[in-house]
Amino acid sequence: MRRHLIVLALVAGSGAGSAVYWFMADGEKREGGVVASAGESAAAGRDVSAVRLALPPFDPGALHRDLRTYIRKRPGRAGVMVTDLRTGRSFGENDGGRFVTASIMKVDILASLLLQRQRDGRGLTGAERALAGTMIRESDNTAADVLYAEAGYGPGVARANRTFGLKHTKPFPTSWGSSVTSPTDQVRLLTNLVSDRSPLKARGRRYVLGLMGSVLDEQAWGISAAARPGERVALKNGWVPLRFQGHGWAVNSIGRVSGRDHDFLIAVCSSGNPTMETGVSTVEHVADMVVDGLRAAGP
Repeated sequence: MRRHLIVLALVAGSGAGSAVYWFMADGEKREGGVVASAGESAAAGRDVSAVRLALPPFDPGALHRDLRTYIRKRPGRAGVMVTDLRTGRSFGENDGGRFVTASIMKVDILASLLLQRQRDGRGLTGAERALAGTMIRESDNTAADVLYAEAGYGPGVARANRTFGLKHTKPFPTSWGSSVTSPTDQVRLLTNLVSDRSPLKARGRRYVLGLMGSVLDEQAWGISAAARPGERVALKNGWVPLRFQGHGWAVNSIGRVSGRDHDFLIAVCSSGNPTMETGVSTVEHVADMVVDGLRAAGP
């Protein structure tokens, strides 16, 4: 059964002074910022550490076997990469496999455009911010077409991706949805949205994650299946029937699931699904399976 989804609502724009609120699984709305005192946080950290010490050691071999058994029974193919920023532990299966991006490419488009404008010493125009919101939150393709052109199409995004450290992603020259990527590269891109070491400044990183945290309800599937009540989710999904680059449906989901004791960056990609619904089921189960495996492990 799908987990509760926790949505981040971007109440104001991306500039300084914007008010950001987290909508929690219990329905409570909390303003972003400090949610516990230093003493409370330290106590919580000790509690979490004690629990983790009591957990069994991580067994990546068993998780690989279980995941491969599941994927073999599903139509098509899938790949996954998950990193827990709190523990430093990562897990991947077919994480270097190449997959058609579909609409997860829209995160790359926006991050690349923001990086370009940052280098030019300017931000997005009001019209571009409106397009970015529509592109990420509603997955609007026309908005993506416009912003892909603004970013310099494939060559412009490819230059930004080299700065971001992406190695497997090949932006299609004109049709962004036909680009190719890997789960590992998508986690690299997500890392650039959460890390202070990213070439993208904090304001731009918060802006992208804020939009990803406020997608429309009907698009809030995918990696959110791995979230537990009280955790925050920011995601972007992609889905398209393949005609020239394979068969069946490509269904992908990337994003972040964060809570008190874990902070997961997750990318699940799939192709050859007979229907979109089949792909969604595979992506959600794979995300949930890997994240649960990482949660259940001790040091």
